[in-house]
Amino acid sequence: MKTPPLSSRDFQPEVLQLFDRYVHGDLSRRGFLDQASRYAGSAAAATALLASLSPQFAQAQQVKADDARLQTRRLSFPSVEGSGEVKGYLAKPAAAKGRLPTVLVVHENRGLNPHIEDITRRLALEGFLAFAPDALAPLGGYPGDEDKARELFGKLDASKTRADFVAAARGLQSFAEGNGRVGVLGFCFGGSIANYLATQMPDLSAAVPFYGGQPPEAEVSKIKAPLLIHYAEQDERINVGWPKYEAALKAAGVRYEAHIYPGTQHGFNNDTTPRYDTAAAGLAWQRTVAFLKSNLG
Repeated sequence: MKTPPLSSRDFQPEVLQLFDRYVHGDLSRRGFLDQASRYAGSAAAATALLASLSPQFAQAQQVKADDARLQTRRLSFPSVEGSGEVKGYLAKPAAAKGRLPTVLVVHENRGLNPHIEDITRRLALEGFLAFAPDALAPLGGYPGDEDKARELFGKLDASKTRADFVAAARGLQSFAEGNGRVGVLGFCFGGSIANYLATQMPDLSAAVPFYGGQPPEAEVSKIKAPLLIHYAEQDERINVGWPKYEAALKAAGVRYEAHIYPGTQHGFNNDTTPRYDTAAAGLAWQRTVAFLKSNLG
């Protein structure tokens, strides 16, 4: 009999909070293990706990890399001011004819890992041309190890990284295979980038941030794109900024729709970890696809 996958309900809330701090760089691996051992009972049990919380890419994959329904390839766009290239992964329906609505997919704070490539393929199966840049490309790209990826992420030039995502979105707007209408979908770090791009690109067609950090209040009036905003209920670190963001959106007359999913943790859409919430992720994905189709044509 197959053992059901673990969920966030299988872990103590304090452990999930420690894991969130670890994922976002506020705790080292050793720091997580030391503190988690108080709840797990021993160092060995804490190590096993971390393993059970960590991504399981192969088991969660929904669309295979060689799916015959899709065309995928590596693609690059010129970066800002001639400073290299923005490299990433592109997927589109194999049977598509004509120019396609286009989505920029922005990863979490680990770079372009197998989960985000899978998300990109899922979007392509919905009829989009989807492109996922790798912020770690200037440092050699996603290294194949989540801990190494987190270490590399801390070495990035944040302003250059943001500019690279703007460059990627601009490249997609003029991309021959796209219809010129570009939306952005981002998760965690990528959610904050989705919010950022909305403030920087008045001609952006749509933005969908999943549990992303909010932009400065003074920048909100620059947003012209419609927003679909997803939050996890049990995500104080991110949610603390939502009331002021919502007030600024209302004051600026920005079109937005926001959902807070009951009982969920930060990262509830990521089906490679136990924080994944099947019902919430399914509903959020349904809303996201409908929103993007409505706004991207």
